[in-house]
Order: sequence, then structure tokens, then C-alpha cells
Amino acid sequence: MSIAVEPIGWVESPLVERDQAPRQGDEGAPEAWLVFVDSVLDGLRDLRVGAEVIVLTWFDRACRDTLVVHPRGDRSRPAQGVFSTRSPDRPNPIGLHRVRILAIEGKRLRVSGLEALNGTPLVDVKPVLDRDTER
Repeated sequence: MSIAVEPIGWVESPLVERDQAPRQGDEGAPEAWLVFVDSVLDGLRDLRVGAEVIVLTWFDRACRDTLVVHPRGDRSRPAQGVFSTRSPDRPNPIGLHRVRILAIEGKRLRVSGLEALNGTPLVDVKPVLDRDTER
């Protein structure tokens, strides 16, 4: 079986090297832009400034044959299977990011809390659902 995923955009961020990026978005990630391809712009129409969304990215610079890592790259910690960590290095390097929308300008969303590198492909955007939210 094969799965085809088409990018819906990309990240514009001051982060260009992996060692610049915080391990998680809430650990000092700079503001960044999500830039969408024209064919998906109708999907953005109900997003609002201030909303939190889940952004799925494709870590295109990740190592895809990694199955065991030291959490947070700390060799003093015991090695763990990659599926019990948030490591970007994994067989299918899908990034999961909870961000807040700061601005919307046409096909661009300015967000906070995104630790993805400049040029990282966007896979999807989903709302953060609270227990009382129905969508």
C-alpha cells in the first residue's frame, strides 16, 4: 500500500537549522508564517485571529530510519522507542504543533509556538477541540 500526501503550503520561519529550533513550540519558538497554496485557500475561510489550531507538518529533513532515540537528545537519559517520544526523526516524520493564530493576511497565517524550520511542508490544519466544541 502507498499513501500520497500533497503539501498544502509551507512554513516561513527564522529557524533554518535544526539546532536553532526549540524541542517544543512553547520553549521559545519564534513567530512564523504558514503560507498556503492557492488551491486550498477556501479551507482557511473560517479561521480567526486568536484561535488555536493543530498544524501537521512533514519534517522533510528528518531521518526516516530512526526507531530508537534518547529523549530530547539527552544521552544521559535511557534510549526509548521513537513512538513514545516527540522526536522529529521517525519512519513517517509528521510534525504535530499546537499554535495560536496571530494574524491572517490572504493566504498567510502568522502563528506563535511553531518550532518547524523554514520551508517545512504543511500537511494539514485542524481546530483545537475543547470538550464543549462540536465540529
